[in-house]
Amino acid sequence: MSGDYDLDLFVIGGGSGGVRAARIAAGHGATVAIAEEFRYGGTCVIRGCVPKKLMVLASRFSDDFADAAGYGWSVGAPTFDWRALVAAKEREITRLEGVYRTNLEKAGVRVMDGRAVVEGPHAVRLLSTGEVFRARHILVAVGARPSLEPEIPGGELGITSNEIFDLPEQPRRILVVGGGYIGVEFAGIFAGLGSQVTMSLRGDKLLRGFDEDLRDRLGAAYARKGVALRFGTTLERLARDADGAIAARFSDGSSGTFDRVLVATGRKPNTAELGLETAGVALGAGGEIIVDGYSRTLVPSISAVGDVTNRAALTPIAIREGHAFADTVFGGTPRMVDHEIIPTAVFSTPEIGTVGCSETLARQRTGEVAIYETAFRSMRATLSGRDDPVYMKLVVDARSDVVMGLHVLGRDAGEMIQLAGVAVTMGATKADFDRTVAVHPTAAEELVTMRTRAR
Repeated sequence: MSGDYDLDLFVIGGGSGGVRAARIAAGHGATVAIAEEFRYGGTCVIRGCVPKKLMVLASRFSDDFADAAGYGWSVGAPTFDWRALVAAKEREITRLEGVYRTNLEKAGVRVMDGRAVVEGPHAVRLLSTGEVFRARHILVAVGARPSLEPEIPGGELGITSNEIFDLPEQPRRILVVGGGYIGVEFAGIFAGLGSQVTMSLRGDKLLRGFDEDLRDRLGAAYARKGVALRFGTTLERLARDADGAIAARFSDGSSGTFDRVLVATGRKPNTAELGLETAGVALGAGGEIIVDGYSRTLVPSISAVGDVTNRAALTPIAIREGHAFADTVFGGTPRMVDHEIIPTAVFSTPEIGTVGCSETLARQRTGEVAIYETAFRSMRATLSGRDDPVYMKLVVDARSDVVMGLHVLGRDAGEMIQLAGVAVTMGATKADFDRTVAVHPTAAEELVTMRTRAR
């Protein structure tokens, strides 16, 4: 390290991508500091994937109790304690934050608390102390934040996914605005916990961008669960009633009364007042940092990874981008992250797992597509009689036989898609699936036993 610099790398943001980059860079021998203004672990660990999955698991016990009776168990009348769940969740994320800090320190990274801003191509200021650090490289990994947009009268009465995890009481009636990942997952959580759930979204289906069959079947499953789906509507006004409830008015002239309104209409990169423009870093129309395949900005010494770049807003992608950055800059091994094939799950109930092309996208990309699909009720529900749908779909290039997309709706879809994603990423063909021996009796065996082309 030259005497012109205090550090080889200063990482702004202690989430998944920033922490991985800091640890790997330090492992390559770089001198590294990292600053985080809230809690280490970032959105995923503190107020995203981890606490959300814990709440999803909690919400599914209502189905487990229902199934148990069909198998001869008497469990009595179950009750649920929201405050106990919130407290247990907080203990777990506090433990995980400690793990993140410990692992950074073990790697030799200097860990700082407080907001850091860019003051030049090689300068970072820690606002809590006023210290300015000269770094050979700066990595921005500050993620994104929920958006309370579009602005409407009374919009301040809504809450976002940041606040939903720590509500003092479980809302008896909740309105979820938006039909993407976050809206769908929290609608499923609160429905499972016994709240009355209403969803309002502009589109005519849930989960825009997903395969149409998944969208149709999830919407039908949510309707059967009692979720009130208000398609083709937007929220126009919120107001506080005399009894403290929130009155909502919609674009179709209808109205409703709720205890909480969760706004899940999107997220924005956390680039405001970070000093990036003064350093010459270019931002996109949505505030995202513009980077190349190696996560480099237009300023050679400044890079960015994760949701702040708005490439693929998923924790595993941020981790891969952070690792690739450190290997490229400090490990002598230039690496880019492939954003084309990304296995992903939506932790709705029923769950969704998907990798590769939707049927619509596949038909746009190739001349002939073969679709294989199956639908059935899960084996678990055969004795309980409960509605527990499973749907599986293979999208195949009919000319090359390559599996272009694989889509699952049902119990443990996320677990299935992680393993199936290996095959799709490797370019497996339908013949490869066909020659794989089935594991019986499982739901996943259907992925290798579908022989008849549906269309």
